[in-house]
Amino acid sequence: MANLKEIRNRITSVSSTMQITSAMKMVSAAKLKKAQDAITAMRPYADKLTQLLQSLSATLEGDSGSKYADQREVKNVLIVAITSNRGLAGAFNSNIVKEAKTIAAGFQGKKVDFFTLGKKGNDILKKTHTIAENNNDIFEDLNFENVSVIAEKLMELFTSGKYDKIILVYNQFKNAATQIVAKEQFLPIVPMETTELAPSMKNQDYIFEPTKEEIVEQLIPKSLKTQLFTGIRDSVASEHGARMTAMHKATDNATELRDALKLSYNKARQASITNEILEIVGGAEALNN
Repeated sequence: MANLKEIRNRITSVSSTMQITSAMKMVSAAKLKKAQDAITAMRPYADKLTQLLQSLSATLEGDSGSKYADQREVKNVLIVAITSNRGLAGAFNSNIVKEAKTIAAGFQGKKVDFFTLGKKGNDILKKTHTIAENNNDIFEDLNFENVSVIAEKLMELFTSGKYDKIILVYNQFKNAATQIVAKEQFLPIVPMETTELAPSMKNQDYIFEPTKEEIVEQLIPKSLKTQLFTGIRDSVASEHGARMTAMHKATDNATELRDALKLSYNKARQASITNEILEIVGGAEALNN
């Protein structure tokens, strides 16, 4: 059995770790509330904008001619992996890396590159795959303008013909304990089939000003920027939820370990006192004899 000093050192170490994980849990909980409110407020707008764009695209006669809807033979693929800059968030980053690698494996014979947003994903993927570009700074000042710059870069990579398909992979926020790995095709855009349109779009004859085609062309870039911004917002909220859950479990485990060590310490201390008493009694009896 370890001596008393070793057990005391371990108790001190575990208690210190427990304080750190508990503090990290509270910080993540505070950040989660803000991130959750942001994505919850944004989703209805993003969903409605996407629905409107798809509905308008589906009602166009013939090809809308959009350069963002160009369906080419897929030879070059770009996977946008959205992770985080920090760890200690359970399987948050590893799930994205795993899904991204699975998607890449599905394009055998094609050239597959990665565009990483987040340090953790970049650190892992660069060991086995080609990283076209990495951006870690986006999370330091997350706003629509900064995300728009990245979205425009992705749109340029597609329209220039460098990549024929661009896919987003990120964690979609469900609740603090659950994150869903989402995979979305970013480019080319896929118009909704006419049969999928809501009755309000099928049966109504709208007057468009300017033309329907011009409206679609103006909405597409905005919709793509919003799609990317929503994905990153989802990822941020998921990160804080995953870290809060991971730190909660770590704190519980540290508490259990500390209690077990205290029990071991008390047993060892009791055994030590008992031995000392026995030695005193034995010494006293020896003197009496």
